[in-house]
Amino acid sequence: MSAQKAPSETEVLIVGAGAAGAYMAASLASAGKTVTVLDAGPSWKLEDLVSNQIWARRLRWGGAPVLPGGAHPYPFNFNAGWGYGGAALHHYGTWPRMHEDDFQMQAKFGRGIDWPISYQDLRPYYDEIQERAGVSGDAEAEIWRPEGAPYPLPPVPTLDQARILRRGFDSVGVKTAPAPMAVLSRPYKGRNACIYDGWCDAGCPIGALYNPLVLDLPEAQAAGALFVSNAKVVKLKSDRSRATGAIYIDREGVKKSIDASIVVLAASVVQNPTLLLNSRSAEFPGGLANSHDLVGKYFMSHALAPVFGMFEEETSPHLGLSGAQLISHDDYPKKRENNAPFGSYQWLIAPSMKPNDLLGVATTRADLFGDTLHDFMKRATRHIANMIGFAEELPREENRIELSGEAGANGAMLPRVVHSYDENTLKLRELMRAQGERVMAAAGAGEVWSAPLAQAHMMGGTIMGHDPATSVTDSYGRAHSVQNLVIAGSGLFPTGAAVNPTFTLYALAARTAAHMLDNWADYQG
Repeated sequence: MSAQKAPSETEVLIVGAGAAGAYMAASLASAGKTVTVLDAGPSWKLEDLVSNQIWARRLRWGGAPVLPGGAHPYPFNFNAGWGYGGAALHHYGTWPRMHEDDFQMQAKFGRGIDWPISYQDLRPYYDEIQERAGVSGDAEAEIWRPEGAPYPLPPVPTLDQARILRRGFDSVGVKTAPAPMAVLSRPYKGRNACIYDGWCDAGCPIGALYNPLVLDLPEAQAAGALFVSNAKVVKLKSDRSRATGAIYIDREGVKKSIDASIVVLAASVVQNPTLLLNSRSAEFPGGLANSHDLVGKYFMSHALAPVFGMFEEETSPHLGLSGAQLISHDDYPKKRENNAPFGSYQWLIAPSMKPNDLLGVATTRADLFGDTLHDFMKRATRHIANMIGFAEELPREENRIELSGEAGANGAMLPRVVHSYDENTLKLRELMRAQGERVMAAAGAGEVWSAPLAQAHMMGGTIMGHDPATSVTDSYGRAHSVQNLVIAGSGLFPTGAAVNPTFTLYALAARTAAHMLDNWADYQG
């Protein structure tokens, strides 16, 4: 893909070519709108992807540093993306829906923050996106799944590792189902089916795993959208109550300006608030869209409990999917008896494992060295099994993205993510971890162990709501105080639930794009 240059003005400016940005570019450009997308990273193509652990690191964040803060610092670099496709280029394609209760936490339980929409408002967009992406699964087997269309494809197969772990869940009376995966179990609309080689973490060069390079970005380009790589936006321009464009640094290091009638901010959960806070002006002294000092507040992540076991049987852990073969939401209900911790959790069962790197076999036992590690690896690469529990974190104002006061190479202030889990979340994770070890033992593992606390997924920071005094945007991601500024992505989530966020992120983007097109003149201001 040859280097593109941005025009000096455009009808729609989208910052970020990840899942939300690329999808909205496709929707708006296909409707005849003039769209320009600026992305800070490389212009990846599917054929650039290589199923290799070292190469896959190139898909992680490669931009300005994100500084850590709080008792449980967030691992931004691993969870973020770099270049076209964003984090969705190396996401694992596990696409469960949020539950109805996830949208009404305050109303039903007096905890967290209510969404300004219900599950039923989002349901048709879940249905639309799963048909577009080609989601594989078994809706009837997911007895906890809210109402919605059945999946367009049958579930991915249950291989050795998942078959063994399902035995453990059955033994303790916890129900499982095939994981809903944005991975093709059969050829679909001209795309190849998955070969289950377990390399989703490095992207998917055959396009079986849905990501923005499979359809969103090519569709947007075919409709005339212009994508510009290595364009680092450092500030949004504004005039009174409107966003007027952006200032960015191009691939040659030259500062450029672009004007726009509508601005869509679709960078990461961390970069969106960072740009807003760095976009101070006389009209917006606290940063753009920050009239109530809420930009960056209510950052959330999932607290993870990875559990491992060693079996006599061969588990073939290198095969399958990086996401999961099976899923369990049997213990998703938020309230428990006997003062047990509040909140939902899910199990993703039998992710594929490679020998090394951050999600590899070797790092499950970081305490081993030399011959002991060698002997462990000889056994584990054929006989290990794993599953990962994801615990919900409730929104708290003190968990936030803020400006650090330290300037980066481009002159903009670097962000700091301040994050700590509260006692309830840590107890919920411990409850989940203990259950996981019981399941692993019940499955027949001779050795069972767990990893330390880990984190995944980013949500919050630019939350949606009805009231400008308690939220940054309305239910369509439109900034309350800036008429032509739309924010997209999982930063809009008022609560994080306990499910992977990408499917919901896409559904929200579809709902927003449809509303924009139906109310175009109003968005222009």
